[in-house]
Formats: sequence, structure tokens, C-alpha cells
Amino acid sequence: MQSYMKIAQNIKHKTTMSSLNVSFYQNISVVRPGYFFITGLSGIPSSNYYYIFLFITYFITIIGNSIVLLIIALERSLHSPKYIGVFNLALADIGETNALIPNMMKTFLFDSQYISYNACLVNMFFVFLFSSIQSVTLVVLAYDRFIAICLPLRYHVLVNNTSMVLVFSAVWAFNSSIVALMVSLITRLSFCDSNVIQSYFCDHGPVYRLACNDNNINKFMAFLITGLYLVAPLVTIVLSYLGIFFALIKITTWQGRLKALKTCVSHLLVVGIYFLPLFCTYFAQLLLSLAPNARVISTSLAYAIPPMLNPIIYVLNTAEIKYIVKKCFKNRSAPSRENLSK
Repeated sequence: MQSYMKIAQNIKHKTTMSSLNVSFYQNISVVRPGYFFITGLSGIPSSNYYYIFLFITYFITIIGNSIVLLIIALERSLHSPKYIGVFNLALADIGETNALIPNMMKTFLFDSQYISYNACLVNMFFVFLFSSIQSVTLVVLAYDRFIAICLPLRYHVLVNNTSMVLVFSAVWAFNSSIVALMVSLITRLSFCDSNVIQSYFCDHGPVYRLACNDNNINKFMAFLITGLYLVAPLVTIVLSYLGIFFALIKITTWQGRLKALKTCVSHLLVVGIYFLPLFCTYFAQLLLSLAPNARVISTSLAYAIPPMLNPIIYVLNTAEIKYIVKKCFKNRSAPSRENLSK
């Protein structure tokens, strides 16, 4: 009887161990596809024209932001905290555009909609990194305007070139770490049902939703990234401008108020064109459940248009940059006039 009991216990133990081993191997085995397939715009005959339009915005973005970078780098009078922020924004604009649009051209204009697993993760990292840098840079520029208007006597103590360089170094390091963590968590997902990404690039949300194992940590990271780089920056900027508004009320003359407000116009325009399209897209997705094509068009425009408009806004609305551009054109036109007179 005891021998039968021992045999039964051994069988039970082996069964338990085998089930534990199976569950263990199931947990550690991750199914990764060799490639993902990016859908982009589907069922639209003239979609190539839209991609060509985005390619035109790419060239304008690269040229415009490169000019802003050169002007700030070469002109000593612009080596100030505010323009360190503008330089950083132009750098992030170029980075995001390069991470997004050339890859899109390759994917859709040359019928190469398959992207390798590792290339997909790299694409995801750089798009989200540069987008997060844009967002936080706008917060730093809002802080710069807040101190300049609300605490003008302490401006050079609180905001200087050294502090700005340190702030942006910390921003790049922190954002790189958070985005790298978000992307690295994709590697724990198994993709056993589908490898078709319903987007125009390796977007985080459409990728992690394809997983056939637990993706709760990825869902949490999606909410964290949205909170850190979309909601929190906008709330911070709104609060800073409320402080600026109350400071302007204390200025007795309208001329003084307008002069102070003029220094904020460029920043306010850039904030508007960056955050409004993104928020409209997110709310439309949540409330209306956008069709895949509508989502592709809205998000691609939200990512592509602001980097193109930012240098135009800063050149046209910033007195210092406008003056330098005019001076450059006058210096170039002067020799040509002399040659004509000869």
C-alpha cells in the first residue's frame, strides 16, 4: 500500500514539475517576427501624391531648420539662453523629420512596406526621442519667458548659458532613458497572430497591441509617455503663461504690456501648432475611433507640419533673427549692385 502511495506521489510530483516546466518555457519563449508589414494609407488610389507632399515638407523643414541652426551658431549676439533653446528645438525638428519622412518615402513610394524587427525598434526609438525633445524644449522656452517677464531682475542669475546647457543635457539623457525603456519592453512581447502595423511608421501603440502575451506594462508605458511628453508639458506651459498674464496686468502702460507680450508671440505660435494637432488627433481617436486612413493622415500631418513651420515662425517673428537675415541679404546684394554700376 505504501509503495502504491509512493508511486502516486512520484507521478503527482512529476506531473506538477512538468506543468511548471511547460509554463516556464512558455513564459521565457518570445515569438519575434523577422519583419513587420506597415500598412500606411490603404485603398486610396492617389496616396502617392500625399507622400510626395510630405517629401516636399521634408525638404522645407531641413532647409529652414538648418538656416536657423547656422544663424544661431555663427552669430555671437544670439549665443543667449533663449536661442540655445531655439537651437535645440531646430535640432529636434531635423532629427524627428529625418527619422520619419525618408523612411516613409522608402516604405510607400518604392513598395518596400516590410521592415525588419530591429529596424522597426530603432525607428520607434528615434521618432519618439526627437518628439519628446521637442515637447520638453517648448517647456524650457516657456520657463525662459516666465522668468524674463515675471522676474526680470533675477533673469541673468536664474537663466544663463551654463544653466541652459546643463538643463538640455539632462533633458537629452532623461528622455533617451525613458524612450529606450519603452522600446526595450517591446522585446518581451510575442507576435504570434499578426505582424501588420496599422500605421505609417513603427508606432508604439499599434505595435504593442499586436502582442499575443501580456502587454500591460507596455500599455502603462504608453500612458506614461503621453503624460510625460504631451499632458504635463502643456499643463506646465499653460500655468507659466497664466503667471505671465498676471505679471502683464501689473504693468501700467499698454506699450509696456505689448512689448513684453511680443517676446512671447513666436513661442505661443510654436506651442499652438505642436500641441493642438496632437491633442485633436488623440481626442478624435478616443471619442470617434478614427478609421486607419484618417489616423495615418492626421498623425503624419501633426508630426510633419510643426517642424516645417517652426523656423518660418522664428525668422518672421523674432526681431534679432529677422535683422540678421536682412543684414545678410543686404551684404549680398551690395556687391551685385556695385558690379552692375561698373
